[in-house]
Amino acid sequence: MASQDFRVTIYKLVLLFRFCISCGLGDKAYYYLSNQTFLLTPFSLISAMGDNSASNGGHEVVLNVNDDASKKTEDSAIEHSVPLLQKLAAEAAGTYFLIFAGCASVVVNLGNDKVLTFPGISIVWGLTVMVLVYSLGHISGAHFNPAVTIAHASTKRFPFKQVPAYIIAQVIGSLLASGTLRLIFNGKSDYFPGTVPAGSDLQAFVIEFIITLFLMLVISGVATDNRAIGELAGLVVGSTVLLNVLIAGPITGASMNPARSLGPAIVYNEYRGIWIYLVSPILGAVAGTWIYNFLRYTTKPVPEITKSASFLKGPE
Repeated sequence: MASQDFRVTIYKLVLLFRFCISCGLGDKAYYYLSNQTFLLTPFSLISAMGDNSASNGGHEVVLNVNDDASKKTEDSAIEHSVPLLQKLAAEAAGTYFLIFAGCASVVVNLGNDKVLTFPGISIVWGLTVMVLVYSLGHISGAHFNPAVTIAHASTKRFPFKQVPAYIIAQVIGSLLASGTLRLIFNGKSDYFPGTVPAGSDLQAFVIEFIITLFLMLVISGVATDNRAIGELAGLVVGSTVLLNVLIAGPITGASMNPARSLGPAIVYNEYRGIWIYLVSPILGAVAGTWIYNFLRYTTKPVPEITKSASFLKGPE
């Protein structure tokens, strides 16, 4: 009986040792086997492995021989951080191409017997956002919108100290794009690509608030929660912009973005209803991100959930 128990014990140890080797923990298992032989249990080995390893996104187990995982993580973050100047350049460039492409579709439609049609303009805005998210999101977070930047900062997912610089870069990009369009189309005032309310100011304010809230709710879901499919962030956000333009475009111009309205307003000297587009999207975006925080149910703290989320959050 004792001999049978001995063989069973040895068999279990061999199986456990093979499992450890397959996980890259052969050295640790060998150490315990050589020092504790028959006193070793599967639970004690698993506990030992847990104390000396760190999980990397659930895909890789790394044995931390020096027991200094926090320092390694810190060093890695420093090595992969993006300089602020580079992020600002990405935000300015992204906002420039967003405003240029989107507003150009409006101007081309006005000057060519509405060849693009309104659904065509909506598609241009949505596709442009999608392309820019995938192109520049890993550099700056692909905000291209002061409302998004302020909303992320309000929930501490973006550093407050970088907010003014981001907003300045976004406004500069919008101004340059609007200036380029006015230069290309000979400054014709009939081709104003900005946003003005078609109805009352109150109606425009409420609509801009709702569609920006919707947009920010979607962004918060796909960009700040690691339970979402981050690879689809650009497609989802671009589709949301397309839907919002289809819904609200004829009434408010579907700005959702203070920089989108401010640039053309300054370049074309058309400020009618500008306060709506500066205030309502910011309030809507902040409300959207806080509503998602309320809807998000988890036992983990917010920083733990967002640390491996999509690039839309932006490198810090």
